[in-house]
Amino acid sequence: MTVSMESEQKSTAQLPPTDSKERVSELMTSLQDQICKGLEQVDGVETFQEDTWIRPEGGGGRSRVLQSGGIFEQAGVNFSEVWGNHLPPAILSQRPEASGHGFYATGTSMVLHPRSPYIPTVHLNYRYFEAGPVWWFGGGADLTPYYPFAEDAIHFHRTFQQACDAHHPHYYPTFKRWCDEYFHLKHRGETRGVGGIFFDYQDSEGILYPLVYPGTHQSTAAAKYSESVGRVKDRTWENLFAFVQTCGNTFLPAYLPIVDRRRHHDYGDRERQFQLYRRGRYVEFNLVYDRGTIFGLQTNGRTESILMSLPPLVRWEYNYHPEPGSPEAELYETFLKPQDWVNWSSGV
Repeated sequence: MTVSMESEQKSTAQLPPTDSKERVSELMTSLQDQICKGLEQVDGVETFQEDTWIRPEGGGGRSRVLQSGGIFEQAGVNFSEVWGNHLPPAILSQRPEASGHGFYATGTSMVLHPRSPYIPTVHLNYRYFEAGPVWWFGGGADLTPYYPFAEDAIHFHRTFQQACDAHHPHYYPTFKRWCDEYFHLKHRGETRGVGGIFFDYQDSEGILYPLVYPGTHQSTAAAKYSESVGRVKDRTWENLFAFVQTCGNTFLPAYLPIVDRRRHHDYGDRERQFQLYRRGRYVEFNLVYDRGTIFGLQTNGRTESILMSLPPLVRWEYNYHPEPGSPEAELYETFLKPQDWVNWSSGV
């Protein structure tokens, strides 16, 4: 079964439940609480400092930042919910049925920058958007190592594969491909890291990779896989809500074992300098491509909270090339290209 672009143009999404905003808001705040508690325990030195804020046009949030910890040089975990009457033009052009309705958007986002170059940076974001009859869930999590350890990438991917498979067998294959596509620095010709899962615009229409939205393209691996699958039947607000909840609860078991494996590795100035250089790629992606950053700035979100994803220390170097045969070269040659990490041990 295939899904043409023409068949996607008319929305058949079910209406969300009357208490949708309250339930999603509670989920996002509970994820923030759960993740912060787990990170404080593993860090062992510092705790998160909370800063609440109010958006004049409607809404607000709470930002939590941990700095100069035992593990994390900087860790930010943010919750926000905003609402208003003026929808961004990009949404109205794609979903005109949202016209005349106020919008509501909420989510939890997180970026962790460990001090050790051997512990990967990691990102998580789960979000929900609603405007009258239009609604969708989005989000994901991805891993950005500085030094290549295949077992870390395998563990991260297999853990999220199991979470996705609990809800639908085609979720992980689609959203893994979408993650490789999304977290790609076009101007560098490389992925940001080893990926994970990424999804957006998920509603009861059941299209895993909806081509009608900006940033999705017909010729990509994610698009081709989604087209081969067709529409996912019997998708509802409730089972998508449950899927996002599972994904959120999967983060700590996917990441903390990696921290435990790498936290006692000794490193020197060479590794530290390479980490700071690679952090520059993180800055480039977040300021040039990241949808959450762009949406937050366009909707007058709190700048400090939006930009807390940036690392505290970073450097750039002109025309850098890794030494052939080095671990840094292996990162470029293998880990910054899409790989089938779930089947890596079998040589695939």
